[in-house]
Amino acid sequence: MYRFYISEEQIAEKEITIIGSDVNHICNVLRMEIGDWIVACNGQGTDYVSRIFSMDREKVVLQVEKVQETGTELQAKITLFQGVPKKDKMEFIIQKAVELGVYEIVPVFTKRCVVRPADQKKTGKKLERWRAIAEAAAKQCDRGIIPKVHAPVSFEEAFDMAKSLEYNMIPYELQDGISQSREIVACACSQPSVGIFIGPEGGFEAEEVEKAVAAGIKPVTLGKRILRTETAGMALLAIMMFQMQQ
Repeated sequence: MYRFYISEEQIAEKEITIIGSDVNHICNVLRMEIGDWIVACNGQGTDYVSRIFSMDREKVVLQVEKVQETGTELQAKITLFQGVPKKDKMEFIIQKAVELGVYEIVPVFTKRCVVRPADQKKTGKKLERWRAIAEAAAKQCDRGIIPKVHAPVSFEEAFDMAKSLEYNMIPYELQDGISQSREIVACACSQPSVGIFIGPEGGFEAEEVEKAVAAGIKPVTLGKRILRTETAGMALLAIMMFQMQQ
């Protein structure tokens, strides 16, 4: 069934009213009809399995048939602190991270980032695009939430955000000890909230990793091969998703 995200204001006792651009998508793109089934999700992990009761140019009214938990979220809320990469790689990273179960994505400017902070107008447009990609990916893979994409922050600001999480890891290509890394990742999978720090093209500088370790962030290795920035986070997220899957 097609999935659409709604706000609490759109939910009545047995009815849901869909408005905005989703109306055009339902009526003119999907060409759905009265009686067709739709899943409306409140973005907080609750699904309203519904049928179309009425529709016009302004709104689509659904009749709620069943309320249930989405059941697709991981037990840990994972925040991906991603070093901002070049070109459109961030769009790919956001899409795949959402599919793999990430809870939040924080773009981070590190010392080796080729891309530097732009003016506020350009940043706003890019953030709007990133959030649209996150929503589309969440719809595609039946997420119970739309993962939040934050505005880009500095490395120091990312550290401050990570302090609110129970556990943090930083994959680093010069780190060794695969057995210890397995233990660290296994421990992370049992935590309620986890942060993952991924460097941009060229990785982290040694000084940045030293600061991270001093702040209590666990360094891990992902193996003998050096992974690209768009691969490293996905590799670790996939490992965690598999281990946490119920």
